Amino acid sequence: MRSQKPPRGAIRIETYAGLDPYVHAFASGAFNLVVLLGDPGLQKSRVVRDVLPKACWIEGAATAFGMYKRLFEYRDQPIVVDDVDSLYSNPAAVRLLKCLCQTDARKSVAWETDSPALDKEGIPRRFTTSSSVMIVANAWRTLDANVQALEDRGHVLHFAPSGLEVHARTAQWFWDQEVFDWIGSQMHLVERPSMRLYHAAWELKRAGLDWRSGLLGRWMSGGRLLAARIRADDAFASEEERAAAFVARGGGCRATYFNHVRGLRPKTPVPGFILTAREPASGRAARREGGGGIRRRAGG
Repeated sequence: MRSQKPPRGAIRIETYAGLDPYVHAFASGAFNLVVLLGDPGLQKSRVVRDVLPKACWIEGAATAFGMYKRLFEYRDQPIVVDDVDSLYSNPAAVRLLKCLCQTDARKSVAWETDSPALDKEGIPRRFTTSSSVMIVANAWRTLDANVQALEDRGHVLHFAPSGLEVHARTAQWFWDQEVFDWIGSQMHLVERPSMRLYHAAWELKRAGLDWRSGLLGRWMSGGRLLAARIRADDAFASEEERAAAFVARGGGCRATYFNHVRGLRPKTPVPGFILTAREPASGRAARREGGGGIRRRAGG
């Protein structure tokens, strides 16, 4: 299932090359507010961080009060609010962003209630700033007029790359050729592409578990899943052996197996890439650091 539909009027972007100009335009000061929406695991934050490494990042369980303090600390600098998907439902936070995203060159931002904590830290209850804001989130809901007004003051981007686009981007940093190629061959089964699938499969493989079966279980269920798992099992020498195993395991008759198989076959080939990134030295969650390049396979 895809995440919730973006607001009406959002700009749909389907490639990383199409997203880059918007991020660079924000970094240059062209926009007061950008809301970047997209499913998890698409490297949205990484794309923004690569362009804005020194921006103020507000992440995690941020509160409106904590945001106000950060906005003062980083006044006149770009602000990125990352992965705070409940932000739109926080009236105080929305009010702060409405102030911050006025079209005036200098915006006035205020904290309207008494706060000894602000006095103690020497932070005024009102200040001016020229900061612009980018919000990176997995979902967005237009709950009331305040949120609608916030949307109207900025540019809402709906980032929705295809599975092939995400696969090609993953080739820039992933290291396990076997896992990468197999996921590519199953791309037609993936309803919601995510780079996290590749790392999850690698972890299962490294642990000595049946990583192919594990991924298939994320994408389907029932008889279709059973047929897919049997097809991925190298222990069978022929399709007839696989059909017999399908029947023996209670999946249905031989014809049902072949009906499932027809739906499991890819309709178009996926371009091949030769990965050049190295496997991480430790077992900790691998990140894109140190990336590595890619080469298209001959004829791919």
